[in-house]
Amino acid sequence: MVDLVWFQLLSAALFVIGLYGVLARRSAVLILMSIELMLNAVNINLIAAAAHMEGFGSFSRFDGQLIAIFIITVAAAEVGLALAIVLRMYRNRSTVNVDEIDLMKW
Repeated sequence: MVDLVWFQLLSAALFVIGLYGVLARRSAVLILMSIELMLNAVNINLIAAAAHMEGFGSFSRFDGQLIAIFIITVAAAEVGLALAIVLRMYRNRSTVNVDEIDLMKW
């Protein structure tokens, strides 16, 4: 069995790559993909911790999987709404570059 530390390192690496994508990219679609990568890193960490703990205390074996399914559900709704907003921005401004979008400015 693979140790928990390797899953945590994988999760941390994916989270850092996603964080870099959010901070460095200018395209709204790439920023959304980076956010999804960060959420999947959290899911990997939750599932690995749940498999490793195996019922210590009040943390049962399936708690990590249940929380991960909830995160996937919320992420799907978030991506659907965000892509609708990005498409509307593209139709109105003909760009998805977040630096050129100034909807809140007068």
